[in-house]
Amino acid sequence: MQLNDLLEVLNSGRTITGDSPLHEVMHRTSQEALRITGKLNGGYHEPARVRELLAELIGAPVDETVTVFPPFASDFGKNITLGKRVFINSGCRFQDQAGVTIGDDCLIGHNAVFATLNHDIDPLHRADMHPGPITLGNNVWLGANVTVLPGVTIGEDAVVGAASVVTKDVPPGMIVVGSPARIVRAVDEA
Repeated sequence: MQLNDLLEVLNSGRTITGDSPLHEVMHRTSQEALRITGKLNGGYHEPARVRELLAELIGAPVDETVTVFPPFASDFGKNITLGKRVFINSGCRFQDQAGVTIGDDCLIGHNAVFATLNHDIDPLHRADMHPGPITLGNNVWLGANVTVLPGVTIGEDAVVGAASVVTKDVPPGMIVVGSPARIVRAVDEA
């Protein structure tokens, strides 16, 4: 099994069993991500070098308008897609096995967590992982300490208040707060 086999299964939403060859590929890929993020977080780097290391992590070019303030953590790295003019503040953690897609002009606050895997509830299958991608539309703003759970889509222009836990989709143009996050109003309401 190779990374492409794993990505195909993850991106189709199929379960990865804890003792499978795909789980081993996931573990190997995680070790590479830890090596690269170790370099990224090991000292100061000019913004262009941060983007180079990020491109190495995700395996794709990173637009010159993307800004990341380390430390930055990813335990996989190969399923992150970043738009243009994205800002990721320090302390963010991406568990991106099932895919994290961030649209253009997004602002990600300090210590945001993107979690794309759930473990099975049945204790006999607890090591099995159920993937669910996370998608942020264009111009989304996540406040500090936000957690986004598997399978969530946050619509364009939406705002997620600090310390919120997003458990379900957020419609475009809405402000959500709390744990679990709930709609409090539209962005365009005065």
